[in-house]
Amino acid sequence: LENLQPEIKKLAERLRYEVSVRGKQLGWSEKVARFHFKKNLRRIITDLYVRDNCHPFKATLVVWVQIPLWVCVSLALRNCSIGTTDSKVQQQFSAGGALWFTDLTTPDSTWILPVSLGLMNLLIVEIFASQKMKVSRFQKFATNFFRVVSIIMIPVAATVPSSMALYWLSSSFVGLSHNLLLRSPTFRRLCCIPRTKADSDTPY
Repeated sequence: LENLQPEIKKLAERLRYEVSVRGKQLGWSEKVARFHFKKNLRRIITDLYVRDNCHPFKATLVVWVQIPLWVCVSLALRNCSIGTTDSKVQQQFSAGGALWFTDLTTPDSTWILPVSLGLMNLLIVEIFASQKMKVSRFQKFATNFFRVVSIIMIPVAATVPSSMALYWLSSSFVGLSHNLLLRSPTFRRLCCIPRTKADSDTPY
C-alpha cells in the first residue's frame, strides 16, 4: 500500500488535468468536475489494489479473527480458574503456576505480570507510532487511545486470575516479537517484502 502511493499521486495529477480539459470542453461546473475526478480516481485506485493484490481490507482480516479468539480464550481461562469450585481443572490451575505466580486462579499480588503487560503493550504502540512518517489527526487519536488502553490494562490485569494475565502477556509478547522481526531488513529480504520509504537499515 505504501509503495503504491507515488504511483497513485502521479495518476491523480494526470487525471486532474484530463478532467479539467474535459470539463472545459463540456462546460462542467467545478462540482461536476470534482465528482468525475473522485469517481475515476476511486476506480484507478481499485484497479491498482487488484493488480498488486493489496486491498486495505485484507490488513484487517487478522484482527477480526484475533479479537474474538482473544476474548474466547480469556473467558475460558477465567472459567477454568474460578468458574467451578473444587473441580479437577481448577485444582490443576491452583498448583500449575511457576516462579512467583504459583496459583493461576488468583490475581498476581506482586503486580509483575500486569505491569509487564502494560509496558509491553505500550512498546508495541510506540513501535507502530515510530513507523509513521506523516501522521493524520485520526492516527494521533488512535495512538493516544491505545496508549491509554495499555495503561488501563494494568489495573484490570491485576484483578483477574494470573492465568488470564499470563495469557495476555504471552499474546502481547508474540505481537511484539512479530513487530520487531518484521522491522529486520534481513528478514524482510528473505521474505521478499518490498522496501518502503519508512524502512531503515538500522531499525533497532
